[in-house]
Amino acid sequence: MYKVSDEHRMLRDLVKKFVTNELVPLEKNILDRFAAGQPAALSDEENGRLFKQCKELGLWALDVPEEAGGANLPNVALVGVNEELGYTCVPFTFPPDSPNLHMLLATANPEQRRKYLEPYAAGETVSAIAISEPGAGGDPAGMKTKAVKEGDHWVINGRKIWISRIAKADFTIVMAVTDPNLGSRGGITAFLVDKGTPGLVVARAIPMLAGQRTYEVVFEDCRVHESQVLGRIGAGFAPMQLRLTVRRLQMGAWCIGMTQRALDMLCSHANQRVTFGQKLADRQAIQWWVADAATKLHACRLMVMDAAVKQDEGRDVRMEASMIKVFATEMATEVIDHAQQAFGAMGVTQELPLALMAQKVRTMRVYEGPSEVHRMVIARRLLGAAH
Repeated sequence: MYKVSDEHRMLRDLVKKFVTNELVPLEKNILDRFAAGQPAALSDEENGRLFKQCKELGLWALDVPEEAGGANLPNVALVGVNEELGYTCVPFTFPPDSPNLHMLLATANPEQRRKYLEPYAAGETVSAIAISEPGAGGDPAGMKTKAVKEGDHWVINGRKIWISRIAKADFTIVMAVTDPNLGSRGGITAFLVDKGTPGLVVARAIPMLAGQRTYEVVFEDCRVHESQVLGRIGAGFAPMQLRLTVRRLQMGAWCIGMTQRALDMLCSHANQRVTFGQKLADRQAIQWWVADAATKLHACRLMVMDAAVKQDEGRDVRMEASMIKVFATEMATEVIDHAQQAFGAMGVTQELPLALMAQKVRTMRVYEGPSEVHRMVIARRLLGAAH
């Protein structure tokens, strides 16, 4: 069982007001950019203003440990925060981005904490992570990018793809094979590569659905000092999995927020729209869409909160995270699609947030592990346990 404390409920109310008063009014700007084929992103000026307001409201470094200047909030509190942020199509999260933060917290040595973690936790720097490759996406064990030791340096060669934010990142966590014989079972190492390091080449920007951009990057004899190894040599796979688990729980909460928005829009429209002398709200097809959406939302909220409680207790929630990743993204896909259908032609314009949300959740079914891989992992664990 879980119980949301008064303090965490007040935090969620504060975030809800922030989303309603500051983010929702920016939706038109985002939708105009999306319709014009530009990145559906906030401008530097908009981000700067929002960051200033976040600092004033205390909505900053929410899950950063207190010794690094944060609020050290548990996962059960962050679920409500991310659900509220998912309610708007404006792409905004309170800095710093949690997954890379947690990977750094788990692995950074004292010098790296000072140089990378502390400025990142304070929202002064931007980070990226390079995992996927043209031939190794959903299966990171197929990684080919290599790092070879030369004296007190490592030389990285290879190609990475589908990387967010690297064009603006001050540093990138790069996963590379340091022992081809061991592969993902002790042969993958994480490196911290600073912006502007010779041999780090951003090859191209790739336009994605939902007005997003990712990047392809080439490493050509990219030399990094051995002090830039993040964690232990050969032990990069487990912290990377931790990072992915953090993101998957976030995605579950974001999907709940998006689904709630689509359901609210559907209900509001159905109560107003009359066709053939009858409100949409009185038609069984619409009633069943609404009932199914509310039922799945309730189930998903319980799933995400259950995983958050377990993670706060220090338990392994990789299985739950995989289930959430599949269930939440497919739930959001279905409910947003039904909302678009109920709105008719207006539902498939780029003037309402639904089309952008539909594309956004479509990408979510691929990144951080495609649904099919998660189903395979869940089945493998259960079938293996049944021996």
